[in-house]
Amino acid sequence: MAERWDLVVIGAGSGGLAAAKRAAAHGARVALIEGDRVGGTCVIRGCVPKKLLVYGSAYRETLANATSFGWELGDVRCKPATLLANVRAEVDRLDGLHVGLLVKAGVELMRGWARFESPHELLVTSAEGEQRIDANRVLIAVGGRPVRPAIPGAELAWVSDDLFLQDDLPASVLIVGGGYIACEVACILVGLGVAVTQLVRRDHLLAGFDRELSDAVQAGMGELGVSIRFGAAPVRIDGSPGILSVDDTAAGVHQAAAVLLATGREPFTAGLNLEAAGVRQEGARLPVDADQRTNIPHIYAVGDVIDRINLTPVAVDEGRAFADSVFGGKPRRTDLSLVASAVFTQPELASVGLSEEEAKRTLGAEAVRVHRARFRSLALALPQRGPRCLLKLVVEDATDRVLGAHMVGEHSAEIIQMAAIALGMGATKADFDRTMALHPSVAEEFVTMA
Repeated sequence: MAERWDLVVIGAGSGGLAAAKRAAAHGARVALIEGDRVGGTCVIRGCVPKKLLVYGSAYRETLANATSFGWELGDVRCKPATLLANVRAEVDRLDGLHVGLLVKAGVELMRGWARFESPHELLVTSAEGEQRIDANRVLIAVGGRPVRPAIPGAELAWVSDDLFLQDDLPASVLIVGGGYIACEVACILVGLGVAVTQLVRRDHLLAGFDRELSDAVQAGMGELGVSIRFGAAPVRIDGSPGILSVDDTAAGVHQAAAVLLATGREPFTAGLNLEAAGVRQEGARLPVDADQRTNIPHIYAVGDVIDRINLTPVAVDEGRAFADSVFGGKPRRTDLSLVASAVFTQPELASVGLSEEEAKRTLGAEAVRVHRARFRSLALALPQRGPRCLLKLVVEDATDRVLGAHMVGEHSAEIIQMAAIALGMGATKADFDRTMALHPSVAEEFVTMA
């Protein structure tokens, strides 16, 4: 007879880990199934290793500016192989840390890949064999995977996951895409001494973000050394790793040692055999209600697999809200009305609330007031180089309520995280104006805008 669990979680990423530990804390008997390392995209091949690479690559600009502050530097060179190895070591440490936290929480970690045999029965397959388990409730938290475009030679290229597996970096990389992953990787690689060309199908970067902010990021990336080609998408890739040729839709031909495809992600539902459970899909996505429930009452889903807002903190809160509601007797839902986001390019972008375009589209252009400040931060006053900061408030004219706060520049994510609290409380422009400035700082511009 198959072993019975109160909750079986499929996927040990951010949402699955959060749900499993919270449900166990409420007294549920929980099994978590994972065929890969523990931590998911964010910890293993996303946010954490990426941010470490961002920190490492940023030293190029820091060192370039050092002489302005009186530091005389000798022969300095970058060794990407050392950085990549150290990042992988930190990821391994975090993997072990998360496994330990599951043990401490009383969650049973099952190594293997899950497949539905019926709505309540799962088959877990691993190198050790197969195990059948029964679940009163199932939470699907399998996350997403990069998508390769359907063009000849796509298999010759990297996807974003592959960046973290490299022992060293090539001399040149062509990046396909204009979203946040493409732009972040472009800045990382240039900072580490790689020549980067970026092919962007649209006429601008970072679609979905405030256009003025994306233009500011584009200017900063150009100053950093990224060569961006707009209105072009790859049609074929030829050659072999180390010597690749890419033809694009604008009749351009590009040579690079490596090609990285940052052309989107999709839910990783392959192999789950959802048909056996009767779970409805829309493409690869799992539609859910506000309580994270699929069309099958005892099967839920959180995170990138539902393709709603694919951010780690959202997945974590969805997982905890599910566990609190189902096992903790504390019904609640994840509030998606005000979600801050950041792009860790150089310069950094962060945003919360409505963009200028969204506000004007929703309320009408005449109903929206925009305040902005552009300046070179004090950190760059002596070198007299580097990108300028842009800070922006989008305000509803009739109520003076701040609808959006946006920033490009140093420490943007840290600053916008705090601004999100004010927007969530319904702050007005007058509330910002009444706040005493902390001088000299970049963030003070948010409370001194005319």
